Amino acid sequence: MAPQVLHRVLYGSTTPHPSQLAALKTQPAILPQYVRHRVASCDYPAIITSSDPSACVRGTYVQGLTAADQWRLDIFEGDQYKRVKVRPRLLDAKETQGNEVETETYVWIASREELEDGEWNFEEFRKEKMARWVGGSGEYEEVDVAVDKASEGKDPTGGRFMNGKITSKHGGEEEATQTEIIRSAV
Repeated sequence: MAPQVLHRVLYGSTTPHPSQLAALKTQPAILPQYVRHRVASCDYPAIITSSDPSACVRGTYVQGLTAADQWRLDIFEGDQYKRVKVRPRLLDAKETQGNEVETETYVWIASREELEDGEWNFEEFRKEKMARWVGGSGEYEEVDVAVDKASEGKDPTGGRFMNGKITSKHGGEEEATQTEIIRSAV
């Protein structure tokens, strides 16, 4: 996930407060035996397993995520993906593979017919489509609304609200399941 998208999902802003940035540690990583495809008619990718032993996907290993952060990511990724345990290799500054770590990532579980044949291109996304994902396009509305409903007007993010998006009050009754989710996430 592009850092700007990650920050928007977690903090409601592409430019979070320095203390929020300090809480996360990121490092490039390689995930073996996975491939990344573009989801048909969409800007975003999906990773799936591959039987090719030389296949791999470059990504980012993120440390410091809270339970509330993970909850937001789960909402954002939706039901097309499943969070699964994987074992990527970390990359150093020279792009040399280092230690293997256990972590979780979102793997595509919807129909493979929804994926294009070619590799998803991050640079194309960054140059041509990133603005849609970090601006006010409504792409994050589901996350913002879920957080708002669960918060009952309180700030369950421990001060993480930014630009009035994540915790602004929309009104309405919250469901018991949402209350349980947010209470377990803080």
